[in-house]
Amino acid sequence: MKHMTDLQQKVEQEVTWLSSIGLDSKGGTTRLLYDDNWVKAQHDLKQKFTTLGLSSHFDQVGNLYGRLEGSKYPNETILTGSHVDTVVNGGALDGQFGIVAGYLAINYLKETYGTPLRTLEVVSMAEEEGSRFPFAFWGSKNIFGLVNPNDLKYAKDADGIQFSEAMEQAGFSFPTESQQAREDIKAFVEIHIEQGNVLEKKEKQVAVVNNIVGQKRYDITLIGQSNHAGTTPMGYRQDTVYAMSKMISDSMDRAKELGDPLVLTVGHIAVTPNTVNVVPGKTFFTVDCRHTDGQVLEDFTNDMMSRFKAIATECDVQIEIDNWMNEAPVPMSEEIVSVLEQACQESNLNYLTMHSGAGHDSQIFAQHVPTAMLFVPSINGVSHNPAEATKIEDLTEGVKALIASLYKLAYED
Repeated sequence: MKHMTDLQQKVEQEVTWLSSIGLDSKGGTTRLLYDDNWVKAQHDLKQKFTTLGLSSHFDQVGNLYGRLEGSKYPNETILTGSHVDTVVNGGALDGQFGIVAGYLAINYLKETYGTPLRTLEVVSMAEEEGSRFPFAFWGSKNIFGLVNPNDLKYAKDADGIQFSEAMEQAGFSFPTESQQAREDIKAFVEIHIEQGNVLEKKEKQVAVVNNIVGQKRYDITLIGQSNHAGTTPMGYRQDTVYAMSKMISDSMDRAKELGDPLVLTVGHIAVTPNTVNVVPGKTFFTVDCRHTDGQVLEDFTNDMMSRFKAIATECDVQIEIDNWMNEAPVPMSEEIVSVLEQACQESNLNYLTMHSGAGHDSQIFAQHVPTAMLFVPSINGVSHNPAEATKIEDLTEGVKALIASLYKLAYED
């Protein structure tokens, strides 16, 4: 692959190949941590890395690395890659495009410019999605020694298989202590599909990501009284759906008033008894709120919960609030963002700089090493299902951006 003209064909070929491992009956890809499809994908990728002339190895939890040793600073690693696992019936790009782009970029650089000054490495991380076991970022968190294995040893999947058993079936010994944190990584660059429609709407082919939003998630339970729909006067009701509707309407209006980049979602609602002729005595709903500024996120959600409580009192219902997720925003490295922006400019790429509204492995890396991301568009903003797609021309432009970025980080002294 000595010329850029070969790149588009290679990108299409490799994405098709990797997404075919775990192709399911519904037309998507299902490849969950340590299942048979995961094992095949990782071992086939290991062979791929070796064929491309990269030294290849697994760490103790199944993260796979392909390494091109640096000539002048071999102990300074420029890392790229993403996660190999998928959601159930996922698409052909989420996670795995970052792996494909990584090894294609390193191979192009090796064939075009020879040995880098700093070590270049691609990683196929074991897990990010949390689709099989109740834990996410298993791959990236282990790279920095952030996991106590005992917290996962007896965790079970939907079929009752223990985490430790699944790991051993995949050929890895369950660790007895936290993995030692890597200290050689000088920069991490992850390329990913946007999973939104900002790039498509703005007719851009590439983005440099400068921030990953913070997230707060809540389970809200409202408890009133179930009663006959015909015989209970409106003034005597403890109607939890009515209370919920006021809460949702009020918070959505305030979210729209505050505007971008704040987003607010009520994604799941469960009503009891959920029948046509009974006043609903119990309602459960979820709230997901995100913003790039941690203080704005905190202030908005605190005010929202105060207003929820006031509405509950007004409607004579009880409210239970479980704030089960609190993820702070994670800014990317200004230095690496600048490098990526320069690379895009010098390559005459059609790009913009934006934040990520979804979580990624980069939010783990960014807390420990200089990190930034590249995005390519998602058609109609679709992700996490078989309709997930990106124009091959845009995927190729993304790989070009990654090549230019890795060149600046690994080849320039």
